[in-house]
Amino acid sequence: MKLYNSMGPNPHVVRMYAAEVGAEFELEDIDLMSGANRQPEFLKINPAGQLPCLQLDDGTLISEITAICEYLDEISDGPSLIGETPAERAATRMWTRRVDLNICEPLANGFRYSDGLPIFKDRMVTIPAAADSLKQIASEKTAWLDGLMADGRSFIAGEKISLADVLLYCMLTFGSAVGQPFDQNLSHIKAWYDRMAARPSAAA
Repeated sequence: MKLYNSMGPNPHVVRMYAAEVGAEFELEDIDLMSGANRQPEFLKINPAGQLPCLQLDDGTLISEITAICEYLDEISDGPSLIGETPAERAATRMWTRRVDLNICEPLANGFRYSDGLPIFKDRMVTIPAAADSLKQIASEKTAWLDGLMADGRSFIAGEKISLADVLLYCMLTFGSAVGQPFDQNLSHIKAWYDRMAARPSAAA
């Protein structure tokens, strides 16, 4: 398999997830800064012009990080980060959806519409006036999650690491690099983040 890879949080999610489940693939880096992902050659691989994208040995192409991670989970012999039972899988997908919509998307768009505007203004519709509000939403929802984790759970969906943890860890790491660090006074999120950062997969 080959992963079309780049800078940014989304490829990091897939690389970290693969490290957790023991999946291996070749990496081919695509230069986002030059806009190589929006050129005809790459658009033949992923018409959405986004990264990452996984190419299987038979040529099948899979994009969207949750789809890629679920595929890697199913083909790998390592521990599942989606879940072993229908209830576990439902909980993982619920929390992944909550994390994605409530924290990751507003954080990412808050960056695209402000600090990242020079990069994105000619590549997508941007709404600079919404940037501060989106950052506030991401911050408030991170605090909301901190409150929920006061119940003593070790990971977002319970006592086992899941896709929700990998997704949020990579996005909060990205946020810290682009002027949106999470509040270090959120003690439950801080302790969880430190546990995630200590995992070998975080360096993938």
